[in-house]
Amino acid sequence: MFGGSSPIIVLNQNTKRESGHKVQFGNIKAGKSIADIIQTCLGPRSMLKMLMDPMGGIVMTNDGNAILREITVQHPAAKSIIEVARTQDEEVGDGTTSVIVLTGEVLNVASPFLGEQMHPTVIISAFRRALDDILEIMKAKIGVPVDVNNDAELLKIIKSCIGTKFMKQWSELACKMALTATKIVLVEEKGKKEIDIKNFAKVEKIPGGCIEDSCVLQGILLNKDVTHPKMKRKIENPRILLLDCSLEYKKGESQTNIEITAEDDFAASGATIVSRTEEIKEEDVGTACGLFEIKKIGDEYFTYLIDCKNPKACTMVLRGASKDILNEVDRNLQDALNVTRNVIQEPVLVPGGGATEMALAHALNEKAKSIVTVHQWPYRAIAKALEIIPSTLIQNCGASTIRTLTALRAKHAQPNSTSWGIDGETGEVVDMKQYGIWEPCAVRAQTFKTAIETAILLLRIDDIVSGVKKAESKGGASRPPPPDAQPNE
Repeated sequence: MFGGSSPIIVLNQNTKRESGHKVQFGNIKAGKSIADIIQTCLGPRSMLKMLMDPMGGIVMTNDGNAILREITVQHPAAKSIIEVARTQDEEVGDGTTSVIVLTGEVLNVASPFLGEQMHPTVIISAFRRALDDILEIMKAKIGVPVDVNNDAELLKIIKSCIGTKFMKQWSELACKMALTATKIVLVEEKGKKEIDIKNFAKVEKIPGGCIEDSCVLQGILLNKDVTHPKMKRKIENPRILLLDCSLEYKKGESQTNIEITAEDDFAASGATIVSRTEEIKEEDVGTACGLFEIKKIGDEYFTYLIDCKNPKACTMVLRGASKDILNEVDRNLQDALNVTRNVIQEPVLVPGGGATEMALAHALNEKAKSIVTVHQWPYRAIAKALEIIPSTLIQNCGASTIRTLTALRAKHAQPNSTSWGIDGETGEVVDMKQYGIWEPCAVRAQTFKTAIETAILLLRIDDIVSGVKKAESKGGASRPPPPDAQPNE
């Protein structure tokens, strides 16, 4: 009956559709391409990337998230992987480069199984099982508790984190600033620690001077001068009133508007924001500030409201030769702040330098021997994928990858040797406990979860349908532009 009927067209003929293994191999290739871009940005011997934005500005950084923010990609899987770096940055504030490199490698090790016609569901099931075991092994056998009240120990941890960054030579200063700022904004209620560095730790970048002039103020800094030359430029124990309304004369035309731009920054003064002048009460006046002073830095005047009692908010003043240096120092300082926050909230550490990944890879290979089904091979593939972190560290040092990685495997084959990793400076196999290279367990756990779950998500995609652009759909893609749109000769 239907033998001679014409074919039924469901999708628009201009729509592009890909399905089956072709899609999965395309996703794997896109993931590996993104990972290859920033693979050289891992470790203390990392390379910098110079990026030009559409406005002609130049960004120089080795921060994975900052690099991927500036890159424009077309493939949907590549866009999804770039979003992963953003998620990692928002969640724990560190490990953006590691998570992309690991995601690319997890996708890469899945490729041979797809080529052998293994069903993606089987691969995904093995990957999920491996992830559960990774998190369990890491907390039970590798994690080491830390005393958050020991400032010297905390400084070592933060220093080991930002030692891979551009501002390595000023890491001591950045670590002290991060620790001081985090302790100021720490609020502990009912046994729960709350550290809101995003709202209560403000960064003020002032070009000029040198990086050593940077400091943390127990209070706030405003880029403002007094409105009249006869007004006092220094007041001890000032009384501060915050107004969210205008001050004006009844008859006069002149008026002064005071606009509060960041309410959280003023928490240090102890004042309460008042919306109407008629409602001002004595308790609304802030008296927690110790000193009000106007200082000139370069060509600009700055208002200091400092020496506050129990401020719970602070300002980090960054000085540097140029805006580019200040921006890079700011990015590194944010990493240090996030590490400090993560360690204080979850005081468990794991060894760095690829030691954790290598210990997990060895544990997974041993555990895979007890898996009798076909799931054993994708399960082992995750162990192989984890080795990409120490392998990349060796490559970035310029050392022999095969020889060093073999020596590292031999170390981890011995009992109770989970702390052996790669010295990021020399590429040699060293004990991370002796070197004092540690990472927050929260960051590593989030890295593994994000990387493997993203790979699983991309492997589950078996169809990509690309729609037509709106501009083309109205009159067809072949219609020429109107005459007035043509450039004048």
